[in-house]
Amino acid sequence: MTRRVAITGTGVVANCGQGNDAFWQGLLSGPPEHGFDVADFDPLPYFDNPKEARRSDRFTQFALAAADEALTQAGELSADPARTGVWVGTGVGGIATLEDQIEVFLTKGARRVSPFLIPMMMGNAAPASISMKYGFQGPCENTVTACAAGTHSIGRAADLIKYGRCDAVIAGGTEATKSPVAMQGFINMTAISSAGISRPFDAERDGFMHSEAAAVLVLEEWDMAVARGATIVGEVLGSASTADAHHITAPSPGGVGAIRCMELAMEDAGITASDVAHINAHGTSTPLNDAAEAHAVSKVFGANGPLITSTKGATGHALGAAGAIEAVAVILAIQNGQVPPTHGFATPDPELPEINLVTGQAADWIPGPSLSNSFGFGGHNGTLVLGPGA
Repeated sequence: MTRRVAITGTGVVANCGQGNDAFWQGLLSGPPEHGFDVADFDPLPYFDNPKEARRSDRFTQFALAAADEALTQAGELSADPARTGVWVGTGVGGIATLEDQIEVFLTKGARRVSPFLIPMMMGNAAPASISMKYGFQGPCENTVTACAAGTHSIGRAADLIKYGRCDAVIAGGTEATKSPVAMQGFINMTAISSAGISRPFDAERDGFMHSEAAAVLVLEEWDMAVARGATIVGEVLGSASTADAHHITAPSPGGVGAIRCMELAMEDAGITASDVAHINAHGTSTPLNDAAEAHAVSKVFGANGPLITSTKGATGHALGAAGAIEAVAVILAIQNGQVPPTHGFATPDPELPEINLVTGQAADWIPGPSLSNSFGFGGHNGTLVLGPGA
């Protein structure tokens, strides 16, 4: 018999808001004037001293900030530390540190390369840092599946609870890849919008806006959370992961892999398509991704299906953190009784099937089972099914 997975805390660092309240307001109002960087982020409150902060890459700093907010909201956990895990994904890891140290190597010589290069750039640095800070001794892992990493990490973390290995897991995703070489790589592959606008599903969409972010969710075994009097803000009902097996960057035509992923996630959650009330789409604002996802959603749900939004119109695309901040967006939509609009959308694309896209302003809704989709380079597909905490 499987166990229910409660969500008792969320934390987020994003361009449109640091912290749950500011993030929610940013999802309603759209991208801030400063764009898609996380502005004025101060890592020092999340470290014992400035030296520790300097020895952590920005993606790890973000993760610790998000974990701090999530754990503060959750309150004191009752789970045994040996049965409390950490699972935080990333698409790239500490690439800014790597770029900096390559420049040091080339300009100052090999002996000047930092001995902290490897522990700062390694993809598992974020979950390791959370584990060490809070003394969590259960499984401490990370998933690296490009833009699906945050979603996959939350799904795998929930399974640790669902099938009895852990009683609590700190789960999410983090990314900070707005370094010069990484940025130019995305620009040169023509993935970035030349117009500087994220406009998911719009006829004029021409690429995503590269952003940075982190989000963390505190997951607990339902009965344990109830017994300690925790406020349950949501539930992980199910998840799924599939591969397109098609192309290193392009999705499979017609969204075949996405269709199967959504169907498997609903099967895992024990629901049908008619039960789904909302979808937070991957919706990157690239021509191929949005087309594939629109066809997939239309195939599974039809034209008059659940309310759909892409929050990337406000947040940009935070790669390995995208699925995690979007999971938090779903939880906040449940708490606030509104689905945020798809910012940047102005012109329907006649080549896409009709889907129930929320545009213009937030839509009121009766919260119910919701999907959060993520599709990553390499053909990685991930879907979470999240529900209200009642």
